[in-house]
Amino acid sequence: MSAPIPPVETAPADASLVPLEDLAPAIAAASVSRRAFLGFGLAIGGAALGGGAMATLYPVLAGEEEEIKPIVAQLDHKTQRWTFVVDTARCIGCGLCVAACKEENHVPEKAEYTRTWVERHVVTTDGEVYKDSPDAGINGFPANSTAPGAAGKAVKEAYFMPRLCMQCTNSPCTGVCPVGATYRTGEGIVLVDARRCIGCGYCVVACPYGARYLVPAEERVPNDTPGVADKCTWCYHRITKGLKPACVEVCPVGSRQFGDANDPADVINKVVADTQPQPLWPEFGTQPRVLYSGPSTQEA
Repeated sequence: MSAPIPPVETAPADASLVPLEDLAPAIAAASVSRRAFLGFGLAIGGAALGGGAMATLYPVLAGEEEEIKPIVAQLDHKTQRWTFVVDTARCIGCGLCVAACKEENHVPEKAEYTRTWVERHVVTTDGEVYKDSPDAGINGFPANSTAPGAAGKAVKEAYFMPRLCMQCTNSPCTGVCPVGATYRTGEGIVLVDARRCIGCGYCVVACPYGARYLVPAEERVPNDTPGVADKCTWCYHRITKGLKPACVEVCPVGSRQFGDANDPADVINKVVADTQPQPLWPEFGTQPRVLYSGPSTQEA
């Protein structure tokens, strides 16, 4: 099999998140409609792009005298050990992470298409666990669980669990892809090459964490390519430029932490040392690279 084709990144080189103090009020005002919130988006419309930005995105438009800057920085893949930690004791279920992810990555608006989502786990006094995630958690949660059978049950405890691609070391998705569209980068990040994917859905079925979906034919889709597989990439186009994933950047309570464990100065090392996070469902044998601390580890 030939070597995988590097992914095409379409995010503007100067794209940035809306400051949290501006974004949080927008979420509250957006309860009327999802599109109201999109007005506070992260993406830059084509009309706002100048010639230089367009040349960065589409090198064919650049003049001979213009220097083309790569959207994804050149990395020494042997030096990064990116680590993602989720603290379910901190998460407040606000949904900002889901909204930020959809904005940053052009994920379709409908709840069934998502790169990250938030679940509420309610443990009742009889030991049952009820899980719900209305609209993938993007608009927060009602007072009572919407899970079938949860109504009227006495609650022992409840917590929110953010979910995303686990970036497994032993990833089933890469093993079943018949065309090599799902592949692993030099530093271990699992990505999807939209130019090679044939939309067979094998990887969607193979993922034991439900972290993949097939892109629908809508106006707003990742990579402007419907019909292919998509999932969380840990915002690869951001982390390769020294930025945090969008969901990490926007979280108001620090329930999502991300960093390079090979960098002694990175705060992620202290987070891991202090919280001793664990992988979810290690019995799957996938060796997930997203680690959890808090009540969720009781389910691991």
